[in-house]
Amino acid sequence: MELLKQRILQDGRSLPGGILKVDSFLNHQLDPNLMFKVAEEFRRRFEGVNVNKIVTIEASGIAPAIILGYIMQLPVVFIKKKEPKTMDNMLVSEVRSFTKNRVYTVCISNSFLTANDHVLFIDDFLAYGNAAMGMIDLARQSGATIEGMGFIIEKGFQHGGDRLREMGYNVQSLAIIESLENCQIQFR
Repeated sequence: MELLKQRILQDGRSLPGGILKVDSFLNHQLDPNLMFKVAEEFRRRFEGVNVNKIVTIEASGIAPAIILGYIMQLPVVFIKKKEPKTMDNMLVSEVRSFTKNRVYTVCISNSFLTANDHVLFIDDFLAYGNAAMGMIDLARQSGATIEGMGFIIEKGFQHGGDRLREMGYNVQSLAIIESLENCQIQFR
């Protein structure tokens, strides 16, 4: 997606350690016009795929997922990173955050992820694929089917996308970063 790549080059910053900082438009301050274009592109890429629910993980995946849900007229559920005291019958998995370097116990109500669901998983970043693996585990527990996975930015050099594609998932990334070596952003 050319608009997204231009925005990454214009406003993103590469930091040592393979970190791409895009907080000025994607995961802290949000550009709603860009989020709408991202959602439209996901709709286009997953057109014709049998989906009845969009699932994301808090927090940065919520904005693109809710806009996509509106466009596709589908419910959106987000996987929580903290177990709420009010949630009964939850499905639980563990997800390691690359950026925060910690493990989260994530959960989703089994009322909102069931064997009847055909899911499109949406997230902001795909690095090692840890959040996606958590989604796969939750889907396995519930009996839901993952029909596709959409990521705004994939760090191709961290191989999470390769792993998911080898597992047979329909992975669509709007911008794939080939390298952040020497703090230079290079696209695939």
